[in-house]
Amino acid sequence: MSILNRLGRWVLVFGAALVGQFSQAQALLSVEFKTLAAVQIHPQREASATMLARNESRLSAEVGGSLVRWTADTGAQVKRGELLAQIDPTDYQLALQRSQAALEAAQARHKLAQSQLARARDLVAQGFYSAEALSQRETETQLAAAELASSQSQLASARRQLEKTSLLAPFAANVRQRLAQVGETVAPGNVLYVLVQAGEPELSAALAVADVAGLRSADQPVFETQGQRCPVRLLRVADTISAPARTREVRLTLQVNAAPACSSVGADGRLLWLDSRPHVPAALMVRRGPALGVFVKNGATVRFVALPGAQEGHATAVNLPADTLLVVRGQAALQDGQALK
Repeated sequence: MSILNRLGRWVLVFGAALVGQFSQAQALLSVEFKTLAAVQIHPQREASATMLARNESRLSAEVGGSLVRWTADTGAQVKRGELLAQIDPTDYQLALQRSQAALEAAQARHKLAQSQLARARDLVAQGFYSAEALSQRETETQLAAAELASSQSQLASARRQLEKTSLLAPFAANVRQRLAQVGETVAPGNVLYVLVQAGEPELSAALAVADVAGLRSADQPVFETQGQRCPVRLLRVADTISAPARTREVRLTLQVNAAPACSSVGADGRLLWLDSRPHVPAALMVRRGPALGVFVKNGATVRFVALPGAQEGHATAVNLPADTLLVVRGQAALQDGQALK
């Protein structure tokens, strides 16, 4: 290689090094820092939400028979324990009477067996009765006692069947649908009423897994529907994650004095909250290798801090002290560990 060629190559290498040092110096001169407290934001999150009743029950007949009357129609409000429908109780009343008569007979036989056993024991003590005969009397008394217990159980069952002919409201509710018709013969399992529980409903929403922590720490989430905003309070978060959306269901309750539009069962709207965790604006993040993150001042150097879960164009929650100095200008040209001087 000629001396001129070697000289030219040396000039190129030296020039490139000078340019690199100059670019690095220019980058360092344009770097600007601000504390996390000065640049952090608290983005508003939202999720679709629906107001649900705590119970929506389909009340079915528990016994068969002819429906003789109903007392509450669609749209009516009913109290807990109020009669909704009556199935003809005649057959069940007769069964109850038979069970009562069987119980009385069992009681009489048990009383007689006890009396005979007592007499047999006296005779055994006097030597007029054998031990074998006494054993037989004891067995008869035990059988009579078992028969009595069975009769008592049958009576309770007959009484319970009679009670089932009256369909009662299990809670204070609004009648969503009446399917009972007078004169129809119903069978166990036939739905007669659909009730929606009155009182405080619950707000249901499906949240992305990453948003659950922000909702837990939010100061005042609200439910927005029909132009109204009503404060709500978090009740519980489901442990399971729904696939494939990767969401978790949350339930919330309305704060006191909520607008009627918010408390109506079936109302659709949006759950809104401010994430109380500090977030770094998307403009401050850069990519280094596979990770997105920010540069922070680390003594006389800058350090790249990767932010797990960060997405391009979206603010990201950070777990850094509020006085951390972030690079807010010139971060695109920096490298991890680069010296400031």
